[in-house]
Amino acid sequence: MDLYKTDEEIELMKQSNQLVTRLLAELAKLVQPGITTKMLDRIAEDYIRSHGGIPGFLGYNGYPATLCTSINSQVVHGIPADVELKEGDIISVDCGVVLQGYYGDCAFTFAVGQISDEVKKLLRVTRECLFIGAEKAIVGNRLGDLSFAIQNHAETNGFSVVREMVGHGIGKNLHEKPEVPNYGRKGTGIKLMENMTICIEPMINTGTKNIVQEKDGWTVRTTDRKPSAHFELPVAVKEGSPLFLSSFKEIDDSLNKK
Repeated sequence: MDLYKTDEEIELMKQSNQLVTRLLAELAKLVQPGITTKMLDRIAEDYIRSHGGIPGFLGYNGYPATLCTSINSQVVHGIPADVELKEGDIISVDCGVVLQGYYGDCAFTFAVGQISDEVKKLLRVTRECLFIGAEKAIVGNRLGDLSFAIQNHAETNGFSVVREMVGHGIGKNLHEKPEVPNYGRKGTGIKLMENMTICIEPMINTGTKNIVQEKDGWTVRTTDRKPSAHFELPVAVKEGSPLFLSSFKEIDDSLNKK
């Protein structure tokens, strides 16, 4: 695995990651009370394959679905099932694809109908954490600078940061070096260098930071069963400012039209 990508590789990675966010924008139109996570998963697989991609999660280490659909207190890796979404739920939809040999990997947490003010704040702050962390993904900084920025923003707003689950490098493999924690100390960790490609994905909890894995071997939830949010985008490290390999613009556009 190369920590650093060529400009040509980064262009290919943009295409794979933009396919993921276009898919999430389509799913944004469908996230509403009554739809099942299994239905979302079926639509996602069809969309990816019809656009020339391969579902990146399906079969990965034995994972049985195209999407990870994590509802309310589920942090990540929720398996799609015949579970209907309800008014007031939140759902993290995480998806990976392979396109032209390179992985895309993005996640977005959606509100299902009307949600409480506290949970609205959780979604807002978690999303802000992603972009505040990404601002530090520039040449010359250290990984801990990025991690600290995420942790500081979350905790300043009264939330907690999951420790065990982290972001990661990405490229021809879904999970590459380095690991990208959402907590840390300034000035620590590896130096960030030009054209490192990393997925930044804060997982932020309303209550305790502690998590547990369910009996299905995949789903991770908060131990206190309070809500958790998750947003993810990939960036390439550059001088001065990061290069986002995708964005949430099309997702936001879909949500604003609902």
